[in-house]
Amino acid sequence: MGYKIAVVGATGNVGREMLNILDERQFPVDELAVLASRRSLGTEVSFGDKTLKTQDLDTFDFSGWDIALFAVGSDATKKYAPVAAKAGCLVIDNSSLYRYDPEIPLIVPEVNADAIEGYKNKMIIANPNCSTAQMVVALKPLHDRATIKRVVVSTYQSVSGAGKEAIDELWDQTKSIYNPTDNKPPKKFTKQIAFNVIPHIDVFMDDGSTKEEWKMVAETKKIVDKDIKVTATCVRVPVFVGHAESVNIEFEDHLDEDEARDILRESPGIMVIDKREDGGYVTPVECVGDYATFISRIRQDSTIDNGLNLWCVSDNLRKGAALNAVQIAEVYVNRILSKR
Repeated sequence: MGYKIAVVGATGNVGREMLNILDERQFPVDELAVLASRRSLGTEVSFGDKTLKTQDLDTFDFSGWDIALFAVGSDATKKYAPVAAKAGCLVIDNSSLYRYDPEIPLIVPEVNADAIEGYKNKMIIANPNCSTAQMVVALKPLHDRATIKRVVVSTYQSVSGAGKEAIDELWDQTKSIYNPTDNKPPKKFTKQIAFNVIPHIDVFMDDGSTKEEWKMVAETKKIVDKDIKVTATCVRVPVFVGHAESVNIEFEDHLDEDEARDILRESPGIMVIDKREDGGYVTPVECVGDYATFISRIRQDSTIDNGLNLWCVSDNLRKGAALNAVQIAEVYVNRILSKR
C-alpha cells in the first residue's frame, strides 16, 4: 500500500535530497507531487528514474494527500503549512518556525519517536536544526546510561547549511584567491569564507550568543531532557557538505570511555570509527551521502568528574535535514497510517 506524498521546495538542496532519500529507502509512494514557488514552476527534478515537473505551491490542493515534506523558509511555511494541515495532510517541516511550539512535536526518530503521537495537536511535526539532530543521536544513549548534566559543544558547520548561494560563494571565492583580478567579496557571509572560519551563524541575540547556538540549547532540551545544560559555539567552516562537532559531556554518574564506545556502537543511526592512529576517525568529506552519524575520538575528560569528549560528524543535508524528515514520515506511516 502506497501513500500520497508532496515535497514542498523540491528544487532546493534539501528538497532534492528528500526526493533522493524517498527513492533510496523505497518509501511506499503511491503518488508524488513536487511543489515549488511560481518562479520555479516547471523546473524538472529527479525521483529515481523518473523526471517530474514542479507544480505551483500557491494553487495546490492538499486534500487527500497523506504527508507533505516542507523544505522552504519560515515565511512560506507560515503561509502554506496550515493550509496543508487543515486539509488533513501531515506536515513535516524543516524550517525553524514550529520547533519551539509546545504543541508541536520536535522529533529525531532514534531519540524520541514516541513523540509522534503529538501530531494530532496541529497535524504538524517539526524537524530539528541540522547541528542539533546529529548531536542528540549521540547524546541520548549515553544520557540513558549515566544522565547528562552539561554539554559544551563547538561546531564546524559546512556552507551547505546556508543554502545554494553559500555553496556558490565558497566555490567562487576559493577560485578568486588564485586569480588576483577576480575579486569575490562576501555576500552571503559576513566575512570571507574561503580559507577562513566564521564564528557567526544566524543573527546575534541579546546575551551575545547567536540564534544557531540558542537553537542547539533549546532543541536539545525539548528532544532529550529539559534539565540538560548546553552551551554552544557555532562556527561556519569552508567545507561544502558535512557538519562536525566537538562535544564535551559531563555526566551525573561515571561512564568509562570503553563502555561509552560500546553503547554508541549498539545505538541506532550511529557508526563508531575510533582508532587511535593516523586517520582512525571520520571527517566531513567522508560522511557525505551517508545516513549515519559518525562518532570518533571518544576519550575521558580528566579535568572534571564524569566527563567525556567525542567528535561527531554527519551529512547535514541528510541526517540534519532530508533524511530525518523522511525517517519521521516512516514512523508516521508505521505507527499511525498503517493502523488505520
